[in-house]
Amino acid sequence: MSTETPLDRLRRKREETLIGGGEKRIAAQHDKGKLTARERLDFLVDEGSFVELDRFVTHRCTDFGMQQQRILGDGVVTGHALIAGRPVYVYSQDFTVFGGSLSETHAEKICKVMDHALRTGVPLIGLNDSGGARIQEGVSSLGGYAEIFWRNTQASGVVPQISAVMGPCAGGAVYSPAITDFIAMVESTSYMHITGPDVVKTVTHEEVTSEELGGAAVHNSKSGVAHFASPDDKSCMNLIRRLFGYMPLNNAEEPPFVPTDDPADRCDESLASIVPLDPQKPYDMKTVIAAVVDRDSWLEVQGMWAMNMIVGFARLGGRVVGVVANQPAVLAGCLDIDASEKGARFIRFCDSFNIPIVTFEDVPGFLPGTDQEYGGIIRHGAKLLYAYCEATVPLLTVITRKAYGGAYDVMASKHVRADVNVAWPGATVAVMGAAGAAKIIHRREIQSASNSAAVEEERTAEYEDTFNNPYRAAARGFIDDVIEATQTRPYLIRSLELLRTKQEQRPVRKHGNIPL
Repeated sequence: MSTETPLDRLRRKREETLIGGGEKRIAAQHDKGKLTARERLDFLVDEGSFVELDRFVTHRCTDFGMQQQRILGDGVVTGHALIAGRPVYVYSQDFTVFGGSLSETHAEKICKVMDHALRTGVPLIGLNDSGGARIQEGVSSLGGYAEIFWRNTQASGVVPQISAVMGPCAGGAVYSPAITDFIAMVESTSYMHITGPDVVKTVTHEEVTSEELGGAAVHNSKSGVAHFASPDDKSCMNLIRRLFGYMPLNNAEEPPFVPTDDPADRCDESLASIVPLDPQKPYDMKTVIAAVVDRDSWLEVQGMWAMNMIVGFARLGGRVVGVVANQPAVLAGCLDIDASEKGARFIRFCDSFNIPIVTFEDVPGFLPGTDQEYGGIIRHGAKLLYAYCEATVPLLTVITRKAYGGAYDVMASKHVRADVNVAWPGATVAVMGAAGAAKIIHRREIQSASNSAAVEEERTAEYEDTFNNPYRAAARGFIDDVIEATQTRPYLIRSLELLRTKQEQRPVRKHGNIPL
């Protein structure tokens, strides 16, 4: 007869849940340079704040001898915790248990915390490290994925959702992270792909590894699927903690205010000379952003993809803002397919969660070329336009240099209902550059002139003097003011303070039809 008391049994089972698939598999996880599911949570959440749910759940499968292999927790650790004192629901897949494969009960555990997150208005963070659907369960595991996808979609725009891919994430499993707001990956140990290297080889005869097919570098620089890449699990958790700090708990709240000792009236003198006098010369817009926002508050998003567009979070006077900016140092800051998608996705996140958007504009137009036209730049560029037009949060735009053509309209112009539009003294707001405009307007005169070069130069200077400045736009009220570059920070902070009470109503509808 057993002498084990109920309390002893509880303690024994609790200890059993802590070792997942056992010490041998934990050691194998460490040998790959990966932390375990529980170790990741230790780095992610505030010490002592994690409250676990469903630690005693086991699978129900009786096929293929699975009834002899029941492990408490069934390959995923779920619960709620605090990050910097703010609540969050979390799940962390445990690769040491059946390779982190998703069973029916594994999915049910994830769905439970997702339901709790939606009901309570609390963000959700998922740490993915899974070999995919548990084959022994067949369609039951596939149904589990669909239940997760449905909840991801219902929660979209209601509570922030962050995914970290910490190991394999393949097949249908990739669509849960893809629906969430942000994806972080770990270099060398994580990958995402729909079909694996073996299937690719069979179908297309390409020889490719999982890392080459869907590693962190691929999805951060080529596909744009991921938003962040970290060198290891610990740094990935620290990054997510920092990202979490810019987000409200839900769409009914404001993002967290963080007091700053960076003076609101600080005027950075470097801004006066940062834009070259030669309009063809590049400069780094990130330098402008860093000089304007609160010190050390800038967090770039998707920094390695579509680098002609910059997006990220920062604070101005302690208040969270989303920053969208053209990057003159890459493709002259032109808008292209990838840049348009990158900007649109980020704008829609900010608008969903009450984060004001500050746009730094220096755009000569849309990138020309057959690749862009055949790839659908019209459709993709319309996504960026749609996102700005749809946004109801405060919109503030600073034109630092060029604002040309349709790209001027798209980049949070007054015409798409931006609240504050200002320009620096050297800004040019026009249909196109002076040289190109003069050639079109005075084409016949230039062609017929005996000294065509001199006439072209004269007409270019005339057009430049008339149109290539911010004052024509300011005269029409399209620009609210022309300000000294050094005054940008105090101007934006004052404007943000005033716009805190902004309210804007839109027509009642089920939802719009964004040009996907």
